[in-house]
Amino acid sequence: MKTINTLCSLTLVLLLSSLHTHACTALGDQTTYGTGNTWIGYAYQGRAFTTYSGYVNEGASGSPNFDENFGTVSGTYNTNGCPITAQDFAMRYKLTKTFSNASYSITVGGDDGYRFSLDGGATWVINNWNDHSYTTTTYTVTLNGSYNLVLEYYENGGDNRVAFNITQICMGTEDPAVYGTNNIWNGYIYQGMSFGMFKGKMTEGSAASPNFDENFGNTSNSNTAIYNTSSCAVTTYQFSARYRLTQTFTNKNYVFTVGGDDGYRLSLDGGATWVINKWNDQTYSVSSYSALLNGTYNMVLEYYDNGGADRVSFALTSTTLPVTLTRWSASAIATNEARLTWQATNAVNFDHYVIQRSTDGVTFLNEHTTAASEGIGDNLKDYSYTDNHANSGTVYYRLMMVDIDGAVDYSKIISISLHNTSSIQIYPTVVENDLTVETSKPLTAVKFELFDMGGNRIQSAAWSELDGRRQVNVKSNGHLPAGAYVARLTDGRSILAQQVVIVR
Repeated sequence: MKTINTLCSLTLVLLLSSLHTHACTALGDQTTYGTGNTWIGYAYQGRAFTTYSGYVNEGASGSPNFDENFGTVSGTYNTNGCPITAQDFAMRYKLTKTFSNASYSITVGGDDGYRFSLDGGATWVINNWNDHSYTTTTYTVTLNGSYNLVLEYYENGGDNRVAFNITQICMGTEDPAVYGTNNIWNGYIYQGMSFGMFKGKMTEGSAASPNFDENFGNTSNSNTAIYNTSSCAVTTYQFSARYRLTQTFTNKNYVFTVGGDDGYRLSLDGGATWVINKWNDQTYSVSSYSALLNGTYNMVLEYYDNGGADRVSFALTSTTLPVTLTRWSASAIATNEARLTWQATNAVNFDHYVIQRSTDGVTFLNEHTTAASEGIGDNLKDYSYTDNHANSGTVYYRLMMVDIDGAVDYSKIISISLHNTSSIQIYPTVVENDLTVETSKPLTAVKFELFDMGGNRIQSAAWSELDGRRQVNVKSNGHLPAGAYVARLTDGRSILAQQVVIVR
């Protein structure tokens, strides 16, 4: 028994001596950043980075991403240095990384608190520094150059886990401000319903026609379909598209029909105003707009999808009537009578004419209908009508031409003065920059207005007095496209309206 006790005492002494000799030493300087996608993680016992214990590495040469579980709460977690108890501890990970110019999605997760910095810990772009079960936070940012990344984490009991993931986001490389030409739209696709993240370009239409009808692949309403662009794929759920096309129109009536599921809108002036505007969630529906156009216009068609079916369509038709108007004129035959005459040819399968009258050159009312006489080839047909109800003063007329299928076209606007008191002029009729308004006698409270052919006022000016000439710059309205317009000058007693053509 004595021999055994002696042996036990000796064993205990040797064990204590061994523990004293091999006491751990914390390795690492707590400040050095990892490189080559490999983080240096500094471990501390205590949630407030109290007692430094040693370092570990996370990530690999191919990727800095990692997902670390630290073991059971009663266990230990080994470092290069001293182990820590896997509860009531903290980690500080450091990595210097160089990024190429691109957008990135950064996701950090943790149980409990975590926070992430791109500037060495000066600021935290992700900050979820509180007790909670495992959650994740994502941050999207454009990076270019070298950054000192810091990821901090603490554990306050229960499960213990921290994770980091960074992926480069595919972004479109084209310029989304460029317009298509020759009937081919440039379409720019965005993830997000409000043109959020630009993903790439596609085209619609063809050399023969700008019309198109696009389904984006989500026919089963799964909201998971993928639509490929020139650069990146987009998920066809909560996305948007902006189509651009510069189009030149000859002087005639055009009908625009746009459809969509969900929102859609159409502009003829680069997005300044919307002639069709159905910007709301809806099943597939269509809307139409008609206008007399002449010149070059920057068309913008916008669309968004908020889930379910996704479809957008565009159709353009023009009114080309089977009649040619060769003459259209008006003359005064009394103080309240006007003689309207016109001549037409090639009126094959054509229906009738409507004489329209206006006192302001903008708002026209139907005055008289004349049935068409059929003409073959160059067979000219002459027409006339006497308006016995014309008001004294300046009167404006236009001729509405109606085909047998209901298609409509309009003549130019002409005006006559049914008395000799007119003292104001507007010229020239073809203008690039400035219109001239002129009066032979002083006028007070004068107002100048410019209207499009649909009767919409697009420019105005007012002067307390007008004596002689004054120039009005129409090019100062930057969104004003080339085409036909009506310029009107009033002084409270008389009205003069003149149709003008603006060129760019």
